[in-house]
Amino acid sequence: MDLDRPALTQEITHLARLAGAKILTIYNQDFDVRTKSDASPVTEADVAAEKIILDGLRALTPDIPILAEESAAAGDIPDLSGGVFWLVDPLDGTKEFVHKRGEFTVNIALVEHGKPTMGVIHIPAKNTSYFAEGPGKVWRQDGSGPAKEISTRRAPEVGLTVVASRSHRTPETDAYIEKFEVAELISAGSSLKLCLVAEGAADLYPRFGRTMEWDIGAGQAILEAAGGRVETVDGAPLLYGKDGHDNPYFIAKGRS
Repeated sequence: MDLDRPALTQEITHLARLAGAKILTIYNQDFDVRTKSDASPVTEADVAAEKIILDGLRALTPDIPILAEESAAAGDIPDLSGGVFWLVDPLDGTKEFVHKRGEFTVNIALVEHGKPTMGVIHIPAKNTSYFAEGPGKVWRQDGSGPAKEISTRRAPEVGLTVVASRSHRTPETDAYIEKFEVAELISAGSSLKLCLVAEGAADLYPRFGRTMEWDIGAGQAILEAAGGRVETVDGAPLLYGKDGHDNPYFIAKGRS
């Protein structure tokens, strides 16, 4: 698709930051928590952030459909047969948001023919953004400081740094981690885990638990642009646009 990728990357990063500012406004006051049909929590921050992002994306790229978490939960599933679509999780890590732990993120990704190719993850509580324009073009920006290129690292010969879910740790995850010599095990929430592997702060993130495409699309775009990869447990590529949009279990890895 003929897109101005540098400009579009900046635009979606700006949208994620606008959504993050709205989320923080709600985070710093009292808010209600509802439970969706899949038993996951949702707040007014999820809904308000998604509206900001959807309005912005429709203005930027009116011809590209948008698959967004809260809209999908309400039954609004667009036609994705063209193979190119936006993937939005307006507030990943709602449990971290509800418990005031700060480890929640805003996620926007562009999927092209099954693969996330561009993405942004914004961490409102830290005012930090990770964004990827394409292979080898991926950055981290803290506040209004300069954007710094990031990349995965090669796994050290002695002892991996492994990151695992704070709220969704499973026995299968622990059994997988036990196969490796681990120097450090980090617990973290939301798509932040993929960012840690992308910037070389961790080597491995195994996920043996339910995730949806919007949970990890932006993180996969960022990690793979930084030289890593996301695979199923059988070593197959993790693809997007699946029926139901559930992901299989997956392993996110740094540089080989």
